[in-house]
Amino acid sequence: MLPYVPASLPMSDISWGKLTRLIARANRELASYDGLLHGLVNPLILLSPLATQEAVLSSKIEGTQATLEEVLEFEARPCVEDQRKQADIQEVLNYRTAMEVAISELKTRPLTLNLIKSVHEVLMDYVRGHNKRRGTFRSMQNWIGSAGCSINEASFVPPSPFELLKHLDNLEKYFHFDDVDLIAQAGIIHAQFELIHPFMDGNGRLGRMLIPLFLFQHGVISTPSFYLSTYLESKRDEYYERLRGISRAGDWEGWITFFLLAVIEQAMASKALVKKIMDLYGEMKALVPALTRSAHATTALDLLFSKPIFSSTDFSARAKIPKATAARLLKVLEHEGVIALTQAGQGREAGVYAFTRLLKLVS
Repeated sequence: MLPYVPASLPMSDISWGKLTRLIARANRELASYDGLLHGLVNPLILLSPLATQEAVLSSKIEGTQATLEEVLEFEARPCVEDQRKQADIQEVLNYRTAMEVAISELKTRPLTLNLIKSVHEVLMDYVRGHNKRRGTFRSMQNWIGSAGCSINEASFVPPSPFELLKHLDNLEKYFHFDDVDLIAQAGIIHAQFELIHPFMDGNGRLGRMLIPLFLFQHGVISTPSFYLSTYLESKRDEYYERLRGISRAGDWEGWITFFLLAVIEQAMASKALVKKIMDLYGEMKALVPALTRSAHATTALDLLFSKPIFSSTDFSARAKIPKATAARLLKVLEHEGVIALTQAGQGREAGVYAFTRLLKLVS
């Protein structure tokens, strides 16, 4: 099988008129979701679990098996007997950290190939594939197919390494081009990145990061907290089939249609979820101070939402609450059913608690 040769961007042969209604609806739904986030007083707190869940689901598409609860439990008490499970968890944590690094970098510089390489280096740090030239574009031919297959048996062969930089340079220029619609452009960028497959590993996860990062850089969303992996995981077979449709038949319109529908449905679902989180926060904002009668109630509440699984030690340290006061607050909240003890303290190991109502919403 010969290496795939990507189309040059921007493309002039897309029938944008057929996509007008979907484009308008995608922009309307995403703007409505972003407007909701824009009105949040403390978005970093309320959206923190959603960022971790995105890392879980994007990694799951690539085959990891870690759940949101397992990741948060590991952070609260870093002890996992199953080494494979620990490796999966580390991949999720790296994804979240890489996204944070990218967001921080975008505040001072544009989206570039160098930034992508920096993010990839964080993404692949000390996980499977870390020895495959992390942070460096590939210099050899790779291919996709069943385990152990030869290049002749592959289902897809990305561009030749000798042509790679030419295609990446074209993609980087497209980052800064104003196409017909920015949301559709984000979809084209994601697909083109996946088809170029510039790294030896980690392409899928990094390609999905590019969606909110591009939309954030161009001001389509005010915070890069729009995540598509929930939808893409639920439609995994169609997701891959639409990408194959581009490489096999040049069906860009089919891909863009799929992507716009994904944005529409995910924006609606995310808006409904954020509203539920906001309602829960409002309920707890009245309940927790009434139950604890503590000046630290609001600080404690914010910690529950930013880290819905936590250790008693972490609770005291992160909320900057004296240990004795923290212990009393946790005892009251557990007794009243606000939180649940999931792992009892053992020796020097602190107890681990879960804010189960939030976890049920997010996961």
